[in-house]
Amino acid sequence: MSAPIHRIFGRPLDAEMPKGYDQAIFGMGCYWGVERLFWQQDGVWLTEVGFAGGDTENPSYKQVCAGTTGHAEVVRVVYDSSRVSYERLLQIFWENHDPTQGNRQGNDVGSQYRSLIMYFNDSQKVAAELSKADYGNRLAVDGYPRITTQIIPPGPFWRAEDDHQQYLDRYPNGYCGLRGTGVKAPLTDIAEGH
Repeated sequence: MSAPIHRIFGRPLDAEMPKGYDQAIFGMGCYWGVERLFWQQDGVWLTEVGFAGGDTENPSYKQVCAGTTGHAEVVRVVYDSSRVSYERLLQIFWENHDPTQGNRQGNDVGSQYRSLIMYFNDSQKVAAELSKADYGNRLAVDGYPRITTQIIPPGPFWRAEDDHQQYLDRYPNGYCGLRGTGVKAPLTDIAEGH
């Protein structure tokens, strides 16, 4: 069975990542609004929603929502790092959800809605950890509790069902639970050339 075609970018979701491009995985609660947020960014080449951080192979949306698989709802972002830095993606990540809520985002409650970053190399890991520490300090100044975001090593990404892909393009007035804290995250470029 062939992969669906991305509704915005017009390429298959299983398209091979172009040479020199990178990928990132972010969990910020319900993945519909998160995917739209990232497909709107300059330099992003592909987005897809799915599941990561759990221990069940190829789970269904229904299984993940039951809370038994350990997975978080996530978005995989393939991007041209010469046009958008990983640090910029982290800034977008921190500013567009509340990373202090544990297993929830607003009214969405459950471990599948937890805040999560999956890194793919050492520089992403360092950047994620530095930005988490910095943003945690900024949130503390505004009275927020500590950040609960998980930063995890590379692991399986399981693509969600086709009807969840680019959901808010298909249903522009569909549910989007994205809510930031209002606290700004700095753009801390640690990588050379960004």
